[in-house]
Amino acid sequence: MCVMAKADANDECENADESDVLLMRRVAKGDNRAFRVLVVKWQKPLINFFYRSVNSVHTSEDLAQTTFVKLFRNAENYSPSAKFSTYLFHIARTVLISNFRSEAVRKSDPADPATLPAIADDRHEIETNDLERSFAKAVQELPENHRTAILLLRQQELSYEEIAAAMNATVPNVKNWIFRARQALREKLAVFLEK
Repeated sequence: MCVMAKADANDECENADESDVLLMRRVAKGDNRAFRVLVVKWQKPLINFFYRSVNSVHTSEDLAQTTFVKLFRNAENYSPSAKFSTYLFHIARTVLISNFRSEAVRKSDPADPATLPAIADDRHEIETNDLERSFAKAVQELPENHRTAILLLRQQELSYEEIAAAMNATVPNVKNWIFRARQALREKLAVFLEK
């Protein structure tokens, strides 16, 4: 992810992507240090991406690890035809879909008491927690394509073209999914928007 002044943003992002491509080439040759650099750089964005869909830090970390394993195993097949982030989040999306399918088969686990929200004394904090829970629930309830597209746009700052490549879709489909996701989130969070 590349965040900076607009004038330098394109050059810096291209340089960052070039360094990711070079790192992947080194990984393909068996360079474990290069792989560790990629993991450190992309671990937090991946965990954040997964967390918005599964709402569990532990599961998000597991899914990020699975994504990195798949990335490592496919390093020799990597071809920089698109940005590295597009390639990485394409793998992440397939991991997420596999997780949803396996979760549908398995019975849900009982809630971990450590993940339950603490009772807050402050009214503002309670309202903020309610908004965060409502937002997380609203994002989880979105259809998978809508959720993935909006998260890649807002959280990972990918362009419509990059999202389309990561999701094996057309740009018009991505624009439609993002429009519908925003519309659904506005409707589901209307109570908070009125305050």
